[in-house]
Amino acid sequence: MKHYAIDQWVDFTRGLLGRESQTEMRTHLAGGCRKCRGLWDFTTKLTGTCALVASDVVPEPAVRMARAIFPVRMQDRTKPGNRLPVEVMFDSFLVPSPVGLRATWQVGWQGLYRAGDCSLDVRIEPELKTSRAAVIGQITNHIQPALEMGDLPVSLRAGKLVVAETLSNRFGEFQMEYDQQSQLKLCIHLADSKSIRIPLKKFISDQPAAKRRTSPRKRVAGK
Repeated sequence: MKHYAIDQWVDFTRGLLGRESQTEMRTHLAGGCRKCRGLWDFTTKLTGTCALVASDVVPEPAVRMARAIFPVRMQDRTKPGNRLPVEVMFDSFLVPSPVGLRATWQVGWQGLYRAGDCSLDVRIEPELKTSRAAVIGQITNHIQPALEMGDLPVSLRAGKLVVAETLSNRFGEFQMEYDQQSQLKLCIHLADSKSIRIPLKKFISDQPAAKRRTSPRKRVAGK
């Protein structure tokens, strides 16, 4: 007796086979083949489950987390010559300490950059007592603020090694978790075959991340 493989029953339950093949397989089921009926029952339930799952609307935060855990494949790689020059607009480590404080302790770090028509806001939040951290950012077009910056490939690279990668949402937002290491760069590939690359800071999260000392105040005579 001829039996059918599981991929054939998948196509059968999804209605992808021709009329002649479907008729032959229905006749085979009617003949009482237990092996094929078991496969048909399984693929029928599987097809129904997949249809129900596909109809559910997945929240955007869950999509971002899934992309961070399961990196997407980058299709269009930009050439090194298309890298945009970057200007630092803000660096939280360079903010002067309040008057009178000898040192400050920053748990995280935040920076703002300009590259061409784009503005990039980046924040790093380290996990306490571990070497892991999360990078959270948003890329916008400051010339055309209404322009959507979704589905842009974003990756973290250490040399040629891709540490993590994801896609930006329609607001230009992205988030990735990673293990801190030296020479790590944040790379964003724009729709016009240009790219932005930002070196990321590495610091230990359970110790003062940045100590900045102010100039000692001069003593006043008699005090």
